[in-house]
Amino acid sequence: MKKLHIVTIAALAALNSAGAYAHGDESHPMKAHVFDASKVEERAFGREGDPKKVTRTIKVDMSDTMRFTPDLVTIKRGETVKFIATNNGAVMHEMVLGTVEELKEHAEMMRKFPNMEHADANMAHVKPGAKGDIVWQFTKAGEYQFACLMPAHFEAGMVGKVVVK
Repeated sequence: MKKLHIVTIAALAALNSAGAYAHGDESHPMKAHVFDASKVEERAFGREGDPKKVTRTIKVDMSDTMRFTPDLVTIKRGETVKFIATNNGAVMHEMVLGTVEELKEHAEMMRKFPNMEHADANMAHVKPGAKGDIVWQFTKAGEYQFACLMPAHFEAGMVGKVVVK
């Protein structure tokens, strides 16, 4: 079992150094996400939205007080929303959409591998003073979350809720 744990850590470290994720910072800027309808996958909380079919834009501010404003958003099922996440702070922040379980799991990975890189359609990794966007189609009713998964931000309460009716 101990050997398997060591092998797993080594494999994750190799993936991290190979840039298998796309998190980015000043020295490794996040790659711009480009919509490709052939690669859209249905997730528990919807799917990547077509930027040409956005029906609503929601501005979300992120701050160093570890809060989102607004921290509650209500959306109609089927709606394609463009979130514009603005980092008003002095440190890196991100907005990641997901289920509670997915976000907790991802936050744990970020604690273990804080420099991992990723550029999925459900996230915007935003430098201080900058903006990022997420275009998402909410295909299923329910309650979901958005969070900043930078180490310690999630734990400090940087979480918001999306209610899809």
